[in-house]
Amino acid sequence: MKNIVILGSTGSIGRQTLDVVRAFPDEFRVLGLAAGNNSALLSEQVREFHPHYAWSINPPAGLTADVSLLDMAEMVCLEEADLVMMATIGSVGLIPTLRALEQGKTVALCNKEPIVMAGEIIKDYESRYGGAVLPVDSEPSAIWQCIQGENGNIRRLMITASGGPFRETPLEELPAVTPERALQHPTWRMGRKITIDSATLMNKAFEVIESHWLFGVPWENIEVVVHPQSMVHSMVEFADGSVKAQLGPPDMRLPIQYALFYPRRLPNGMIPRLDTGIPHSLTFQPLEPERFPCFSLAVDAARSGGTFPAVLSAADEVAVNAFLDGRIGFTGIYDVVEKALSAHESSPSPDADDVVRADRWATEYANGITGKRG
Repeated sequence: MKNIVILGSTGSIGRQTLDVVRAFPDEFRVLGLAAGNNSALLSEQVREFHPHYAWSINPPAGLTADVSLLDMAEMVCLEEADLVMMATIGSVGLIPTLRALEQGKTVALCNKEPIVMAGEIIKDYESRYGGAVLPVDSEPSAIWQCIQGENGNIRRLMITASGGPFRETPLEELPAVTPERALQHPTWRMGRKITIDSATLMNKAFEVIESHWLFGVPWENIEVVVHPQSMVHSMVEFADGSVKAQLGPPDMRLPIQYALFYPRRLPNGMIPRLDTGIPHSLTFQPLEPERFPCFSLAVDAARSGGTFPAVLSAADEVAVNAFLDGRIGFTGIYDVVEKALSAHESSPSPDADDVVRADRWATEYANGITGKRG
């Protein structure tokens, strides 16, 4: 039985991880659960799964004596923990990810921001301390699945993007887009932050950055193609021209389960199957840079290195929250991130402390220009 710690258990990925645990009660024991503000749902999860440890920003009421409060950075270091599911949102996942790797743990990483902020540091920790980072995000997971059994020779990674809700929206309408409209993703059901990132394609840029570090593929050999059906989750082209693709209905429980059981594959009736009894069409289109300016901005920041990626991640988080709160418009997300990157003086060879400082600087800077107080 595998002991797992789930950070971000009340969010979309955390809840779907617990769906997989429910389907395999003899395979997993939930050792620890951590959440943000949703202490009511965390209390329900604690009652159902009986973890030894729990944590949230607002401590849940009614915990029994056999459940101890333990913060995330401590929880991931528990000796009996076999795997950490990193399902948090934003930069909060960085330090727990590093602490887990320092202990030689396996980290199933769905939270993009840590590896966006500190990809080189995370890979260094992984090799230095003997831990492992397993991709859970659907597109990097698809790449990971495609390269199993191959001996390198990767020529190109092709990451698919649905194009989000504004793939065909006239460009002049984008400044007036409302949060309610931006949250209507055409194929995926996700948390609010990642849904907005998918509408700007910032999320796809984060997946390019993530794939660069996870698979060691040069920036110029990673491309994004628009695939509105969201059936092909990514493709890998090899040196001989052969292309492998991972397909399936858009459901995050499949990549979650693949990471939890790796290298085993087990049947799970709750995960939908590809129905070949009905017609399907798969189309691929080039990305329109003028429609998604956040994409190029983010990839350029990552290629610049230093602490620019940390600023990128933090400024985007603030900008998305400002948009959802009605303090800036949809196209203002780009403006906030661009201003933060332009104002930042990067550290060329950052360590973890430098990354944390850059994250805090960018958060304060972006809050200042979006009018957040307190």
